[in-house]
Amino acid sequence: MTGSALTADHVRGLVGEGFPGERKLVVPRPVQRAALSTPGTCELLVTDCGYFPNAGRHLRARTRPIDQAVVLICVKGRGWCETPEGRFDVATGQVAVLPPDTPHAYGSDEGDPWTIWWLHVAGRSVPGLVSLVGSTPAAPVRVPVDVPGTALLAAEVVARVERDTTASSLLAASGAAWHLLTVLASSRSVRDASESVVEQAAEHLRRNTSVRTSVTELASTAGLSASHFGVLFRRRFGVSVLTYQTQLRMSRARELLATTQHSIAQVGAQCGYDDSWYFSRQFRKAHGMSPSAFRKQQDQ
Repeated sequence: MTGSALTADHVRGLVGEGFPGERKLVVPRPVQRAALSTPGTCELLVTDCGYFPNAGRHLRARTRPIDQAVVLICVKGRGWCETPEGRFDVATGQVAVLPPDTPHAYGSDEGDPWTIWWLHVAGRSVPGLVSLVGSTPAAPVRVPVDVPGTALLAAEVVARVERDTTASSLLAASGAAWHLLTVLASSRSVRDASESVVEQAAEHLRRNTSVRTSVTELASTAGLSASHFGVLFRRRFGVSVLTYQTQLRMSRARELLATTQHSIAQVGAQCGYDDSWYFSRQFRKAHGMSPSAFRKQQDQ
């Protein structure tokens, strides 16, 4: 990041009439106004979207804020974005989410121009979703765990709006954009090597719900102290390692209780609980009912 000031307003640098192979779609303003008063799209509406391949000399700057969030998914090359807090590099595999009502600028790297999927979203839920993603004027760039999946969702948005701007197409585009932002929010971004290690540890827990793994064991595998690992894990997932492991085990228990005829003891054992009484107590604590009552409820 380097500090600099926004100097241009509503400037877009393009070669000729655009970029070869570009797709650029704008929902007409009267249609936008109607959609923002309609259930569903009033929460989140895609107002503009597109795809710019190998976008040399691409530049856009707004010193007058807009009420839309701007999402830029870089799938190739490099670029940058700028807010009043400074200038930020955007590399392949990164996503810039510029909050609404914030002056901003963005553009392509001169030597290695980016290829981006992009969209603008407005609506009542947009500020909250951007906050969940973790994007702020001081930290607008995210590194999603699943970049291809994020790009595919953006492509779905473009395809829906490209089809037409009927209420059904706009609602479908809104759904894909909502999914994109919630994926960014739920996966957050891997900012450094330590967070990558935490991701790997969480994947180990997801794949081994029947095995009890201590924080000390996970931390040792990651080459970290148990306390430091615990802090990183909670920062990443919002809960402690033990709580996360219990959530995974309870999810597996619900599945087994609903889809098999295994005994309660067998279900507990498959979820890593050798003591069936302790398993039942943990299940009741999580669900407000015993495993037997839960199974009976599923049969009704």
